[in-house]
Amino acid sequence: MALNCMKSLRSITIRSEVIGVLGCRTYAAGKAKKGAKAGGAADAPKKSLLTKELKSTTVVGANILKEGGDPKVLADSEYPDWLWHLLDKRPALSELRRKSTETLPYDDLKRFVKLDNRARIKENNSLKAKN
Repeated sequence: MALNCMKSLRSITIRSEVIGVLGCRTYAAGKAKKGAKAGGAADAPKKSLLTKELKSTTVVGANILKEGGDPKVLADSEYPDWLWHLLDKRPALSELRRKSTETLPYDDLKRFVKLDNRARIKENNSLKAKN
């Protein structure tokens, strides 16, 4: 059986063009301008088409819809108050454990309970994984 396969493989003649196409991957060459070097000025970064005025009045790239344009930048007073507190530093679990739970504000107490529950779940999971 194996000898028959070897004989049939030897009898197949493959043209060199087919080997060239199957053996290597090629890419189409881009259209080169006359007098331009390949990979020269075409790879240089292009200047932005947006003006400074447009950049300062709109949020460029924030539009997620197919229709419409980018949203305009509003005055600070038109945004909700909670937005300005998103990047405020919040206390870590170790810092919250050092404080008394009776004196913690409601938001910090809620954060303490959430972080403490998460830490206990992770500890229980690691103990179960070791057994």
